[in-house]
Amino acid sequence: MDAFQNNLSLFIIVLLLSLLTASNGSNNNSNGEEKVEFTYSGERGPENWGTLSPDLRVCSEGKHQSPINIVRKDAVWNANLKPLKRDFIPANATIVNNVVNIMMKYNQNVGTVVVNEKKYHLKQMHWHSPAEHTIDGVRHPVELHLVHFSDDGNITVVSILYKYGNEDKLLLKIKDKVDELAKDKNATHIPVGVINTKALKQGRQKYYRYIGSLTAPPCTENVIWNIAGKVREMSEEQAASLRAPLDVKYKQNARPIQALNGRTVEVFDIKRLTKTH
Repeated sequence: MDAFQNNLSLFIIVLLLSLLTASNGSNNNSNGEEKVEFTYSGERGPENWGTLSPDLRVCSEGKHQSPINIVRKDAVWNANLKPLKRDFIPANATIVNNVVNIMMKYNQNVGTVVVNEKKYHLKQMHWHSPAEHTIDGVRHPVELHLVHFSDDGNITVVSILYKYGNEDKLLLKIKDKVDELAKDKNATHIPVGVINTKALKQGRQKYYRYIGSLTAPPCTENVIWNIAGKVREMSEEQAASLRAPLDVKYKQNARPIQALNGRTVEVFDIKRLTKTH
């Protein structure tokens, strides 16, 4: 009997260790869902994301998906909207080759944005090339997503569109680190030191808001999007450097435009606000 109990105990320990290893393995994300490889073209491209896993069905079945085309004349003026109140401080960051994009992740609290009277904390930013959102059908070369989370797990994203022109000051600060990612394919996380994101306080003058989703799997919905009305500039060389570390499957990493499905796009414009007061 003792031998049986010992063997049973050993079996249970081995089983628990196996389950623990599986739950922390590379095929699972932080939510316990299985990670599924996806691409931006071919059999695992956007039109098939929803079929790659039951966890991704919302990518094809969801009615509030992103990105969208913003038609300026159809955007609804909302007098209750306010300038995006953002409080950013310099903080340590890490540049990451996230396989599907280049991301800058913050190692500490870097600041917040207030949306609908709720405070959201900036956790990371990443770039898409070409831009995912379009305005009046115009697609810009690059789009930056600043991803914020509230304490209760809700998500809001501030989106900044870029056209080719003068060099972007933020990218100038991290140029050497991005180049290092491109040169060393084994490098995935490179500390960049203290970064000041003050220059990214877009949305004070004008922005568009709508309810959408994450633009990549798992395509989670109920994301509040804030698309800055002002288009910033970066050089063509800077845009190319953001693509350089990525595999050819992800150098073009923009999801196609999704149906609006009756959603309303609201607009805040401080110039219009001042005229009404």
